[in-house]
Amino acid sequence: MTRTRRAARISEVLEELYPETPIPLDHRDPYTLLIAVLLSAQCTDARVNTVTPLLFGRADTPENMVRVPVEEIQAIIRPCGLSPRKAKAISELSRILLDQHGGKVPQSFEALEALPGVGHKTASVVMSQAFGFPAFPVDTHIHRLAQRWELTDGRSVERTEADLKKLFPRERWNKLHLQIIFYGRAHCTARGCDGTVCRLCRELFPKRAKPVKTRK
Repeated sequence: MTRTRRAARISEVLEELYPETPIPLDHRDPYTLLIAVLLSAQCTDARVNTVTPLLFGRADTPENMVRVPVEEIQAIIRPCGLSPRKAKAISELSRILLDQHGGKVPQSFEALEALPGVGHKTASVVMSQAFGFPAFPVDTHIHRLAQRWELTDGRSVERTEADLKKLFPRERWNKLHLQIIFYGRAHCTARGCDGTVCRLCRELFPKRAKPVKTRK
């Protein structure tokens, strides 16, 4: 089976399994989504969703967030890990949004990636899920599964993103990246599947006998 045919089959199966793709991070608007995605770095979405009600109850706009001491933000978000860095970034980006963007989350990769604590993946999530711009955010799940399914060589996250964008139609990117995440969490986990166990791995590679070692 060629890479193109594997991609087509993956898309079919994931659409069958996950016709609806609710955004896993609880949020109210682009700003709260941006903060939630920032907090999700090296943290589960489930844990972020237990923390953000407390944080957003205290401040859910840039105007209110800049009034909260960084130490208080840090105390609230501590369960998410990396709290000193994340708290500082939340405070600083909120100030920048007020000073440079009229208190609004900008709708461009360049402006988003210029914000403290916001990398390309975070910007991609915000652009796709808040503004509907075609993007293919690649997180750990997607990077791992793309290698198991031989859609990329896994040389880097950037390479994986580029390869996936070539394989899948632009209009599928926003939904598909969530579908892959959902599938990875439920069926093709780091410990639950080594490239030979789950439905897609078995269907795509019926003769595969050895576990797949993926690059992080």
